[in-house]
This record gives sequence, structure tokens and C-alpha cells, in this order.
Amino acid sequence: MDAPSVTAPGDGPADTTDASEIASSAAPDKGAAAKGGNLTVNAVVKVGEAAKVAPAQAGAPRIETYKATKPNGDVVTVTHNLDTGATSVEPVA
Repeated sequence: MDAPSVTAPGDGPADTTDASEIASSAAPDKGAAAKGGNLTVNAVVKVGEAAKVAPAQAGAPRIETYKATKPNGDVVTVTHNLDTGATSVEPVA
């Protein structure tokens, strides 16, 4: 643990960019990192693998619908498909 993090600034609180890894905080070797010319040091270690998630079951899409108020005061209906990420905004009639 004497090398910089693999995540980019602003990625926090991510400890890893690999979605299949589970990482945990650890005590870094700051002295060795400094001797190696690194200004920062990674303070996490891989402690396991994330459980495999079963694919979504076929059937009706998972959709959430709710009302929201835009900054200009207009009330709209927001429809968001949780499976595809598609979102639409319609004025409330």
C-alpha cells in the first residue's frame, strides 16, 4: 500500500472502480509512498468479491411516476423507467 489510488479525484467515496470488488480501508505506508515519489497513497485493500446479481426477470418494466415542481413553479409528472433509465417529463393537465 504505497501507490496512488486507482480512482480519479471526485470519484469518492468509491474505493475501487471495479463493481465486482469489495474494498475496505487499511493503514497505508506513507513513508514508502513518499520515497517512491507518490504524493498520495491508496488506503484501501480488496477484501472480497461482490455477489453476482441475477438479471431482472422478464415481465412488466419497473416504472416510477411522481409529481415534481420545476424551478419556474410549473408542476410536472416525471416518469422514470428503472430498468432502462429512460425518463420523461410531462406537464400536469
